[in-house]
Amino acid sequence: MFAPHHQAAADEMLRVTAPGGTIAILAWTPEGFIGQMFATMKPYAPAPPPGASPPPLWGSEGHVRGLFGDGVRELRFVKEHAQILGLGSGAQFRDFFKANYGPTIAVYGSLADQPDRAAELDTALAELGDRCLEGGEMVWEYLLVTATRT
Repeated sequence: MFAPHHQAAADEMLRVTAPGGTIAILAWTPEGFIGQMFATMKPYAPAPPPGASPPPLWGSEGHVRGLFGDGVRELRFVKEHAQILGLGSGAQFRDFFKANYGPTIAVYGSLADQPDRAAELDTALAELGDRCLEGGEMVWEYLLVTATRT
């Protein structure tokens, strides 16, 4: 999901998978919670490498279909949901991700000399968490992709 050049990653999956073999991908969807989190962090993040695609696009059926093209058959997509418990507030969610989740850590690291921007991101992530937290739980959507190599 975090390979910046999606087409090159898909081509490599096709290259290393034997004909008739299975390719499986599990990715957060752009419209789900983690996709929303990436969208929230985007204005604060450094520019991606040239030609890079956003990570949540791996959770988009049309994008994945285009990446694999005729290289696969029996392409299947199933949207599922992960139930996340134990977060009492948006601020608690933010603090956990700020300390433990690589992409979030990287964005905050890029803001080390911009405390006002880091504070804005703190507020934005806590607000996102509060909007998506219901009764002590969050539901995060992901896409399971399976395909057979032609």
